[in-house]
Amino acid sequence: MMNSEQPRGPASDHLAAATDGEEAATSLLGSNRELAILYTIAGQLNRKVDVREALQEVLSQVTRLLGLKTGWVWLLDEEGEPFLAASLSLPPYLADHPDRMTGRCLCLDTFLGGNLASAANINVLRCSRLRNAEREGDPSSWGLRFHASVPIHVGEMPLGVLNVASEDWRELHSSELQLLHIIGDQIGLAIQRARLSAEHTRAAARLAAIEERNRLAREIHDTLAQGLAAIALQLETADALLLSQPERAQAAIRRALALARSNLEEARRSVMDLRAAPLQDHSLPDALALLVKRLRAESGTRLEFRYEPSPAPGPGRFPALSPHHEAGLYRIAQEALNNALRHAAAEQITLTLAVRDKMIVLQVQDDGRGFDPERARDYTREGHFGLAGMSERARLLGAQISIESLPGAGTSISVYLPYQG
Repeated sequence: MMNSEQPRGPASDHLAAATDGEEAATSLLGSNRELAILYTIAGQLNRKVDVREALQEVLSQVTRLLGLKTGWVWLLDEEGEPFLAASLSLPPYLADHPDRMTGRCLCLDTFLGGNLASAANINVLRCSRLRNAEREGDPSSWGLRFHASVPIHVGEMPLGVLNVASEDWRELHSSELQLLHIIGDQIGLAIQRARLSAEHTRAAARLAAIEERNRLAREIHDTLAQGLAAIALQLETADALLLSQPERAQAAIRRALALARSNLEEARRSVMDLRAAPLQDHSLPDALALLVKRLRAESGTRLEFRYEPSPAPGPGRFPALSPHHEAGLYRIAQEALNNALRHAAAEQITLTLAVRDKMIVLQVQDDGRGFDPERARDYTREGHFGLAGMSERARLLGAQISIESLPGAGTSISVYLPYQG
């Protein structure tokens, strides 16, 4: 009996080696092509901010690189209902009748039923939306009957379905379906990233709105509330002197009117988010000096302002700060001085502004009755927002605030603001 297996000679060995080499080269080229496709798709998804625009680019790349013609993407809305997020070269039967691209279909039902959840379950499905066109022989359907459906997930969360098709449909190879599945995962990550970014933007907007409301509340407190308190003090003085000393009463009324006009203008500036009025034409040290001078004249209390510029060689000018930081420090000083005048029964109040080692120090000290800092929250609940407002302002400025006080031993409020310069 002869052995049917013929011995291989040198020529056969060379032929086998060449065949193996061609197969390896083909496999390598295929792998490189797939990597190029994934690289291109990833680039499109990363570059585009708008999800729909990105999906449109992905459809264009996928259909071109796989030799297909048509594609569309379904996404699920917040209620879990599908909507058409992107489409490319739909046949007129569908493109000219948008109602035919709404609602459920076979691929969506398969996806939502959990039967299109992984690479192994990706299938070539007959398009139920084209069933009538196929039955009627409608040429506007371009003869499309089948498409490949690719699930889009992020983790266990279903997001939608990617469909691709062509007139001369051929069932896609398993490697192509696997490639589409990876692209589906890339789309899922991009959609999740876009949604998280949108949520972050909405959260930032909500936070900004809250901070703006707080800012307006502080501005109202720092302008209208304090201004009204000063006006009320002048009117009380006028009322007490009206019969015995009418001239002094009239002077108090004129001061009240001047304060009303001044605070009305300052309130307008605050609401318009401009700098504090005293800072319009003055540096911060000058504005604080004027503030102390005015409060000293109005209250009769001994108020002193001390300015300690940087000891470093130079012209001695105050460091250049943003209007936001200058206005914030001015408001804190204004609030601390008004608190001392209204509540501390102090005989001496000192406001110090110092520049020390890349640090601006603002300090208000008084020798008044003092208080227990541990009860600061109680004061807020009782409607006194001065301490809370100063602390909030310091935080927004990026500064540290220290409030030291003891009953009967006065109060010291210090703010430390780092600066570059």
